[in-house]
Amino acid sequence: MKDWWQETFPKGRQSLIISDVHGYPVQIAYGEKGTGRPLFLIHGMGSWSYNWRYSVAPLSKYFRVICVDAKGFGFSDKPCLRQEKNGHQVIELERIIQCLCDEPAIVVAESLGALVALALAQRNAELIGRLVVINAPIFTESLPHWAMSILAQTPIEILQTIDDLRLAYLFAPIVREVMAIERRKVLFDPSILTQEDVYWITYPFIEIPGTLVKVAEELQIAAREIENWQANKPNMLSEIQNKLNLIEAPTLILWGDQDSWFPASHGEKLHQHLPNSKLQILDNCYHDASTGSAKVVNKEILQFLKETDFL
Repeated sequence: MKDWWQETFPKGRQSLIISDVHGYPVQIAYGEKGTGRPLFLIHGMGSWSYNWRYSVAPLSKYFRVICVDAKGFGFSDKPCLRQEKNGHQVIELERIIQCLCDEPAIVVAESLGALVALALAQRNAELIGRLVVINAPIFTESLPHWAMSILAQTPIEILQTIDDLRLAYLFAPIVREVMAIERRKVLFDPSILTQEDVYWITYPFIEIPGTLVKVAEELQIAAREIENWQANKPNMLSEIQNKLNLIEAPTLILWGDQDSWFPASHGEKLHQHLPNSKLQILDNCYHDASTGSAKVVNKEILQFLKETDFL
């Protein structure tokens, strides 16, 4: 199987070192293609840069496209001995953008990445010139998938043992088949998911130790956030919701009309709370919009950036 990074980006997979919220250095994997204004592509939970495989080339004709693997995902470092702090992704994305560009960036983010991007736009408005959020879990009331719930309830020590024994590697065919089945469920046209796609989507879980543990840790943070929200205890979800009116950057909200994880009504609600936003509902689109509706997503992004004088 050809190296996706080498095939996609002129310099292949690159890396930078940032400090995480604990002050420890972590290596972040990224790839970039094109010149011009920086445009960051930010993936969702359990994914990595590969999810943007259909957007890199089209968008890099106009921008310096930068795909980033968040800490704990894809090919970035997975420090498993330090308990994560709530909101660490926001601070780490801020530091990544600051390291890689010296002008306001375009941030295109999907699912959990979109929630992180919204929080960053509130925290540091100067970093983001334009914002595109896709199927964001901003108003979610539960984890959207049964496997997420299982991982969120499983003690980290058990998952660490599974990881240490490399059971995902030993049972790779089964892991690939199960994940392929589940990924097809978030696509309007499941047939577009190829065997090569399945190989790369599952690669970090099978080949890179620590991936399962870090994804589970993030899910446990998310589950606690939802529980605190339901109990009216302090939580980041409410903080982000209550500060949406502070987001200054022109924002495009893209939402799948058939997203079973986070319904399109959430997109409409987000639009109502963002004074400088545009909402576009994507026809025949499930949760995985960056894969299942890539052509339309790319078109809408370029149109929005043209309308707001960023193209």
